Amino acid sequence: MTFEKQSSSTQAGARVAATAAYASTARIDDLRATEYRHLDRDGRVYLDYAGAGVAARTQVVAHHDRLLSGLYSNPHSENPTSETTGSLVESARRAVLDFFRADPTEYAVVFTPNASGACRLVGEAYRFGRGRPLVLTWDNHNSVNGIREYARAARAPVRYVPLAGPDLRVAESDVIAALATGRGGPASRSRWRGSGASGLFAYPAQSNFTGVQHPLGWVDLAQQHGYDVLLDAAAFVPTNRLDLSVVRPDFVCLSWYKLFGYPTGVGGLLARRDALTRLRRPWFAGGTIRAVSVQGDWHQPMGDESGFEDGTLNFLSIPDVEFGLRWLDAIGVDLVHTRVGLLTGWLLERLAALRHSNGRPLVRVYGPPTGDARGGTVAFNFRHPDGSVVDERLVALESSAAGFALRTGCFCNPGAAEAAFGISRGSLHRTILARAETIDQHLAALGLPTGGAVRVSFGLASTAADAERFLAFAASTYLDRNGPADIRLAPRIRC
Repeated sequence: MTFEKQSSSTQAGARVAATAAYASTARIDDLRATEYRHLDRDGRVYLDYAGAGVAARTQVVAHHDRLLSGLYSNPHSENPTSETTGSLVESARRAVLDFFRADPTEYAVVFTPNASGACRLVGEAYRFGRGRPLVLTWDNHNSVNGIREYARAARAPVRYVPLAGPDLRVAESDVIAALATGRGGPASRSRWRGSGASGLFAYPAQSNFTGVQHPLGWVDLAQQHGYDVLLDAAAFVPTNRLDLSVVRPDFVCLSWYKLFGYPTGVGGLLARRDALTRLRRPWFAGGTIRAVSVQGDWHQPMGDESGFEDGTLNFLSIPDVEFGLRWLDAIGVDLVHTRVGLLTGWLLERLAALRHSNGRPLVRVYGPPTGDARGGTVAFNFRHPDGSVVDERLVALESSAAGFALRTGCFCNPGAAEAAFGISRGSLHRTILARAETIDQHLAALGLPTGGAVRVSFGLASTAADAERFLAFAASTYLDRNGPADIRLAPRIRC
């Protein structure tokens, strides 16, 4: 790449930082220089907020100080130290409800290991049946896709709503069609509940692949058709406000480290209390039962959220959830949303402007080409001047060497990947696929030129300098570069 091209991209980065809108988010730059200064050590650039948020220094210090200033024990015991632990856990529950503006008489908070654990709780306990289908969008994380195995085991219909168009969105008409199949159109929630013929509709508020934000209005739409709704909010809530006094899904799944980096190993299921009572757990564990008999062969489950918290909670980390929520709230979710939106829109615009000397585009973006109705996740592939795809493993190798933390692959979202790469249903049913033993053999059988995309994502502590440096790397590394590279790449392990 010529010096002029790199200079141009650097000046573009400076322009976004100089705008009035960006200046209104300057507090994030102040925090980056203090609370998040570890992000700038060794010249690295963190661009994987969709994978995990980053922790502030204050969060780590607060955890350290709390552990050294008190004694905490198993909350299932009855002694002063366990009572202290129990009060901190209950305080964290109240903080979660406050943050999401959820009425405590309507919603309960179940602490889980992560968002996947929250999805599993719903899937294993939901009363699927031939009259209670599961409806999913193609655009779903595998932790939601996996619920279909519980539905199929119960012989329940499983219906997927496809993605449509180059923006990889879901058409609302297709959602309505899937919800209405076998139902004869919208019905009151009470009618379907009374007959027991409900069902579960599961979709993400924001795609972890493309960043598409699917309408929250679908929650009410599905409920009008008699469905419970599971909303995967893991990718949405780190940079967007979810107000459960306005939107009332039956189940909300999330991971706290996605919001503010720490703690890991703790997620949450926010569930309407009436929805929890309809779940039937297939087993019980310590902490989930009021009484149990071995000789009598019976057990009585707890009647509240503790009936879904298996064993001993991560009681040393759950108080950090409350601290993290207070921390994020003090910064301002709306402020983070504005900053991330600015950086995302700018990067999309600049990537689209990058062209090889022959006029062909350097980048193919999967999903919306602008910042409208999308989050801070940008998925794409680099292309050689002849239009062929730069292997995503090579990008992973070279970006890591240059100090960038990003992600490559299909991001545990096969539906979005199949739509992005143009994989037809017919090709997935070919007999040859049955003989593919590795991911690379699978890709070869499908005739795909690559095994995934490159994903850059912004978050709480992102700055214009992060976006600028990545753009400069992209231009200097891949513009006018012919391929394929003469480099031995490791085999793909998973997608």
